[in-house]
Amino acid sequence: QVQLVESGGGLVQAGGSLRLSCACSGRLCSYAAMGWHRQAPGKQRELVADITNGGTTNYADAVKGRFTISRDNAKSTVYLQMNGLKPEDTAVYYCRSRYGRNDYWGQGTQVTVSS
Repeated sequence: QVQLVESGGGLVQAGGSLRLSCACSGRLCSYAAMGWHRQAPGKQRELVADITNGGTTNYADAVKGRFTISRDNAKSTVYLQMNGLKPEDTAVYYCRSRYGRNDYWGQGTQVTVSS
């Protein structure tokens, strides 16, 4: 079983920065691919960025050059550094852990970017 707890969301002005954290508990955390997804009101949940257990990263085009995903396997934590935030980044951000065919999700953290 995997449990994920996100933190670090909040309200920020356009151009500002936030750092999201996702603490993973469970014996599979170090082996799992981890990712951040987001869901804005009225829209489908979408991938923001993900990272393999070996550190290979992948980003959505909308966030390339602005967001950075990283992980600390010793702390079983994955981070999302968000710089140059835009109002269109406003959404609930969810942490995801993927091991084999199993996906686990956190409860989400709200990010609101004001113009």
